[in-house]
Parts: sequence; C-alpha cells; structure tokens
Amino acid sequence: MSEDVKNAIQEMGSTFEEFKKVNDERLEAIEKGESTAYVDEKLAKMEAKMDSYEDINQKLTIAEQNAENIKSQLDKLETVVKRPNSGFESKQVDEYMEAFDKYCRKGIEGLDAVEKKALTVSNDSTGGYLAPPEYIKELLKDITEISPIRSIARVRSTGQRSVQIPKRTGTFSAAWVAESGTRSETTGYTVGLEELPAHEHYALVDISEQDLEDSVFDLEAEMQSEFSTQFAKAEGTAFVSGNAVGKPEGFMTNSDVSSVDSGSNSAILADSLISLVHNIKSDYGRNGTFVFNRSTLAAIRKLKDTAGQYVFQTGMMLGGNMVNTILGQPYVEATDMPSIAQNAFPVAFGDFSKAYMIVDRVSLAVLRDPFTQATTGNVRYIARKRVGGQVIIPEAINKLKITA
Repeated sequence: MSEDVKNAIQEMGSTFEEFKKVNDERLEAIEKGESTAYVDEKLAKMEAKMDSYEDINQKLTIAEQNAENIKSQLDKLETVVKRPNSGFESKQVDEYMEAFDKYCRKGIEGLDAVEKKALTVSNDSTGGYLAPPEYIKELLKDITEISPIRSIARVRSTGQRSVQIPKRTGTFSAAWVAESGTRSETTGYTVGLEELPAHEHYALVDISEQDLEDSVFDLEAEMQSEFSTQFAKAEGTAFVSGNAVGKPEGFMTNSDVSSVDSGSNSAILADSLISLVHNIKSDYGRNGTFVFNRSTLAAIRKLKDTAGQYVFQTGMMLGGNMVNTILGQPYVEATDMPSIAQNAFPVAFGDFSKAYMIVDRVSLAVLRDPFTQATTGNVRYIARKRVGGQVIIPEAINKLKITA
C-alpha cells in the first residue's frame, strides 16, 4: 500500500472521529429542540472532505473484492478469443494490431492487400472489424474498474450468443430409516436450464482527422478510454435497473428479490440495516456487500445502533489496512441506485457473486465512419459490444425499502 493511500486512510479516520463528535452535538440539539444550523454547516464540510477520500476507498474495495475475479476473467477471455471461429486463430497478433490501427486511422482504402488480408470482417450488417484480443482484454479491464457491480458480481466470458445456466427447480428432503429398513426413493429434485442472453450495446467517439494524421497520437488509448467509459455507464444502469428487454436485467427490478422495510417513510434507520443484513442466509451474509449511492452513504454515516455505536467505520478504526465498512461489511457506490425517498429502494445487500451473473460476449466490432462528422473535421468510431446480466439466485440478496 502506497504512502498516499495510507495517509488518505488516516485522514479519513481522523476526519470521521471529528465528524462523530459534531454529529453527536447535532443529535443533542435535536433532542433539546434547538437549532442545528451551525453544526449542519460543519458536518457538510466534513462530509465533503470524507467524500474526497471515498474514491480511494472505493478503489481499495473493488481491488480487494475483485483481484482474483479480474485475473480469472481475463485468463478465460484469452482462452476464448483464441478458439477456432473466434476470428483470430489464423492471425499473427502483431500483423493484426498493425492492420487494425491503420484501418482506424485511414479506413479500408488506406490498407494494402496484405493488411486487408490480415483483417477479418466481423459483421456483414455493419462492415465493422473485430478489435484485436489484447485491445478487448484491456477494454474489459478498464470497464471492470469503472463499473462497481462487475467487481462484486460473477462474471463469465463466452464466444456464444447466450449462456445456459443450470437452475434447481425442485428439491427433496432427507429421510430417516431403521438399520434394516427399506429405503424408499426421495423424489422432487429437478434441475432446469435458464438462458442468459448477451444483449448488444454500442458506444461512439469522434476524433479529429488532424489527430489521426499525427503518427504520435495514441489512437488506441483514446478510443479505449472513451469506449470503456461509455460502456461502463450503460452497463452500470442496466445491471441495477435494466428491464431485461433488449438489455440486461437489473438486480433491483427482479421481482423475486425480497425486501426489508426501513421503518420510516423518509429515512434509513440503523435497525433496518441490521435487519437487512440478518434477513439473508448466513452463507450469503458472510460474503455480503452493501450497494448504494453517495447521498445514501452520507445519511448512513450519521446512524448509530441501539448501543450508541456508529454503523459506519473507517479502515483506520479496523486496523488501518482495511476498507471502510457498514456494520462490518464492505460497500460499493453505484450511481444508478435510487436515493432515499418514500417507497424507494436505496440499499441492496447480499452476496452478489452468487446472486448476479454477467456474461461478456468477447467479440468487439469497431466501425470507422468518415462521413457523418465530415463537416466538423472528425471521424466517428462506433464500437459494438454484447453483454448480459441476470439475477440467478434471488435469495442471495435483499433490498431495503423506504416505507410507503
């Protein structure tokens, strides 16, 4: 851990200690019926300071939860893109990378016969070309670092249109039998298959022709940065609230995910968070993670349990080498989670690695369009990617509902 990160953790811890003292003053003033304007202003400044360190905490949380997941996914991805029919089995990587870069800069007309042969048309309907495997790997890595749900969900890579997931549809109960008794068949155990399709989405980036003509311009890095940001934002919304119609199913829209009532029509109570944690099976709770947006985090920081202890704890309070927690559990910020409001669901908790699956269709097609933005001196690039997302074990997560 770098010195900057250690210093940030210490600053976060000391700021929160001061925050607790000021918040206690606020709670005391409320009990006495006095104005809280002065302490509210102080709290707002402290919250802003803690928020400035929260980005570091989120990176630590994602890195801690996702280190093995990212490595495993990228290893599988490398295997998939090298399979027969992936479009790369007969290509020399260096030749392909060079031809792809030249296509992006100058278009198909700028390629010679050898370079054209190095490229494979990936989709007849778009005329796009498959991005090289290394490009796809780096793009997915960037998306994973931006999209917090990817860091806690189960992620698979496939070269197929969809993935068939075995799902238990029935079970049986164990039976007792005497030492020499007859053992009758226990019936009821059945397994079915559930399909998780990969839906298509796309991203656009416009780059000036002058930049493309400049050989030192890092075209690959520019496109990768823009594509990863756009894809991550689209995915982030779909994984949370997607309706499964032409896009992934969001875990907040799945009707089989249970909810816990907050006990208030305008706020989150500490007891409701405790109930949320204990409302799922222990196996799921041990690997549980909270998901909410930053405004909800600000409200949770002020909560105390019945023993007067704050439910929020900084990494420094837990030894200095750990991430911030709520009730001892890690959390990730998802911008697309609802804010606290009557009848809303601002918090989710559970083992997302069991509950939610993301499937990446590895092919990435890039189309170069020199015409649409020609009058502005730009060339437009369109990247097409397919990804699926679906709740596969609803009981592994729960939602917190603000009372209607």
